[in-house]
Amino acid sequence: MHRTPVLLVPLFLMGVALTGCEAPPDEVSAPQEISTEAQEISTDAAPEAIGPYSQAVLAGNTLYLAGQIALDPATGDMVGEGDIEAETHRVMQNLAAVLEAAGFDFGDVVQSQVFLVDLADFQAMNAVYGEYLDAPYPARATVQVAALPRDARVEIQLVAVR
Repeated sequence: MHRTPVLLVPLFLMGVALTGCEAPPDEVSAPQEISTEAQEISTDAAPEAIGPYSQAVLAGNTLYLAGQIALDPATGDMVGEGDIEAETHRVMQNLAAVLEAAGFDFGDVVQSQVFLVDLADFQAMNAVYGEYLDAPYPARATVQVAALPRDARVEIQLVAVR
């Protein structure tokens, strides 16, 4: 069977007027400029960075949070060692403090990454994680890793947008 090729031409190019439709403008206005200059976010209400990184970086309207483990911000000691629920609560509290320092909250979170030393801890971690977030939930990846700093069992990293 032989098919004849069809040439589709937008109707406005043919001079056909359609009610409610307009030809594209001759000039397109420039998009609004958003500052992408990185601004470091830091708070004493979350553990001090233990290396050459920031607790969070704000670039434009996007906040990139470093991964948090269950460190007590006042003492620098691990909280709930070996207890995945206690560790996850402390991690989420640390993340909440960094979000707040930047003027964000968990409702602004669009993406998270969860690192577990043992995927068998997933359900317990997930139950605690779910206490801090509401629908629509952030996109998330959860992976098992060989080890985390300070023998933590969980580390969580976030990205938030407002």
